[in-house]
Amino acid sequence: MSLLTESFEPCVMLNKRTTKDSYGAYITTWEEGAEFDAAISFDTSIEARTAGAQGVMNLFTVLTDKEIILQFHDVFQRIKDGKIFRVGKSDGYDKKTPKSAGLQLRLVTAEEWELTDDG
Repeated sequence: MSLLTESFEPCVMLNKRTTKDSYGAYITTWEEGAEFDAAISFDTSIEARTAGAQGVMNLFTVLTDKEIILQFHDVFQRIKDGKIFRVGKSDGYDKKTPKSAGLQLRLVTAEEWELTDDG
């Protein structure tokens, strides 16, 4: 175990489900899916600050075990505080450690996000 992996916290995937109601309209619900651990840190880079100035929500860097592949626009929740994130700009296939690395990790960027009825 390393200092990095000690910073991992429990998270849960949130899966969007769209169903038709009896009036012909569509209802969106969010259901908890698989649990996983992730290290989530607030992104303070110049790019993140510029995005924030343009109205983008807070950006975060998310590290997961290499077996967890977060994909573009996946939504997940940090269990300890209920904060919700959506993967954006990258997915788990883009950045990963090489097979020879001691730590087998994947990195994605995510934004703080709010669940909506329309997705």
